[in-house]
Amino acid sequence: MAVIPSPSSIAAPPASAAPRRRWWQPILRERSALIGGAIVAVFALLALFAPWLATHDPIAQDFSAALQGPSAEHWLGTDSFGQDLYSRLLYGARYALGIGMGSVALGLLGGLVIGLTAGLVGGRVEWALMRVVDAILAFPEVILAIAFVAVLGMGADKLVYALAVSFVGPFARIVRSDVLQVKSLPFIEAATLMGVPRLRIVLRHLLPHVASSLLVQAGIRISTAILLQSGLSFFGLGVVPPTPDWGLMIAEGRGFITMAWWISTWPGVALAVLLIGLTLLGDGLRNAFNPRSRRG
Repeated sequence: MAVIPSPSSIAAPPASAAPRRRWWQPILRERSALIGGAIVAVFALLALFAPWLATHDPIAQDFSAALQGPSAEHWLGTDSFGQDLYSRLLYGARYALGIGMGSVALGLLGGLVIGLTAGLVGGRVEWALMRVVDAILAFPEVILAIAFVAVLGMGADKLVYALAVSFVGPFARIVRSDVLQVKSLPFIEAATLMGVPRLRIVLRHLLPHVASSLLVQAGIRISTAILLQSGLSFFGLGVVPPTPDWGLMIAEGRGFITMAWWISTWPGVALAVLLIGLTLLGDGLRNAFNPRSRRG
């Protein structure tokens, strides 16, 4: 007599005889991921402890100390308003990482919902959702961000929403593609036929499969978000002065580059180092979860 397998035995793929690898083990073998992660961690700690590390109020103005070079009182000098650049640099890391991570998190959430719905439901719902995604992807990210800033207005919170919209499309595409691949696997189809709740299938099988792709894409998109945020602030379309933002600081220093080089130099260096760290981290994550992407 044939034995009918239970739903619990069908719902999960057969376990391997070898011990299961932890998800972070491939990352620890990628040098670029470790170096990039260390750089990002340093900036995150500086941003977190900015209130205790700062020597001055980042928005306090002292015109008697304007355009002073690095000294014992002002370690990185002051700007044209007499604001301490060291303190503004620390708080600027808060805005850079906060806006970058916040916009990517919202974009990831929106893309996850759209991608899961499109991949699982299919039919006309999938067609309609993916046409919306195509419309988002048809415009460059900076154009979409500028358009939404024009509608929502300037400010750090508005900038998060504006950037998040431009990130929904890539995340939705990735999630939908992964869901279409995973849901056709035999154990998923068998679990569906046996009446296993769809929510359980999503949580136990679909989300773990798309998690690595989303993690890699998030690491890459955070650097893009920070660069876009700083660029918009540089052109006066981002955060509002006197917010300690790196893009604003670089823009202000343009008029004093020959007589006060430090105004633009320090935030420019900080932005470059952070972007390098995020790029290394993103490349390391990509190589860790997709060894075929390694160069050479």
